[in-house]
Amino acid sequence: MEPDKKEIRIMPPDLIVKVGAAALGMLALFLLIMTLSELKEFRYIGTGVAATNTISVTGEGEVFAVPDRATFTVTVREDAEEVADAQDEATKKMNAIIEYVKAAGVEEKNIKTVSYYVNPKYEYTQAVCTNFSCPPSNQVLVGFEVSQTLEIKVEDPKKAGELLSGVGGKGASEVSGLSFTIEDEDALRAEARTQAITEAKEKADALAKELGVKVVRVVGFYEDAGGYPPMPYYGKGGVAMDMAATRESVAPELPAGENKIVSSVSVTYEIR
Repeated sequence: MEPDKKEIRIMPPDLIVKVGAAALGMLALFLLIMTLSELKEFRYIGTGVAATNTISVTGEGEVFAVPDRATFTVTVREDAEEVADAQDEATKKMNAIIEYVKAAGVEEKNIKTVSYYVNPKYEYTQAVCTNFSCPPSNQVLVGFEVSQTLEIKVEDPKKAGELLSGVGGKGASEVSGLSFTIEDEDALRAEARTQAITEAKEKADALAKELGVKVVRVVGFYEDAGGYPPMPYYGKGGVAMDMAATRESVAPELPAGENKIVSSVSVTYEIR
């Protein structure tokens, strides 16, 4: 007697395709549901996509420090009928200024030319007009102006007054743009920012307690970092400064005071 044989049935090809398609569809649907679920929990800081339940608070931090740098600019201007003559005279005066500030302790790396130009100078004469016509004015070249400006950084602010007076005696036409700064300002700004964020967090916690909610996370942040304006100093310029150099000059007192580094922040928190 032969043993029983099990019948093996082969699924038709078109049915295999339908079953596979259905499986892929269910997998795609599952992945879509999982993706949407993850997106609901995802938040972008500082963009338009943010949590719907939020509170926004501000904070401010201030740090004071004594400046350790002084910066100013020195300009020499000279006029002459010939370019070479104007350049020669301007160069003599500027070289004397550079030699003076170097002797006073300013390093060469802290002396920088910020502008140099040569401009023609014209005079305009108006022709005589008649009842019938008015000829155009005549343009006549009468010479050239040469100007050079240096930016000088002083590592000891207490010397600024002495140097400002000294460069005037060396033929400077203008001294301007005096400012007192701090070399390592980033560290002070970071300290001010930390104070501002701490203040904002304290405000958020207090507000959340009053509202009966809980602070979850930061979903938005903005910082407005303030500074301090430069202190302008204007020289007498031109002939007046040259005349002042003929008599004994007195160095001006220029107290540096303190610089205030300010950081203002706005922080948005998600709440639940």
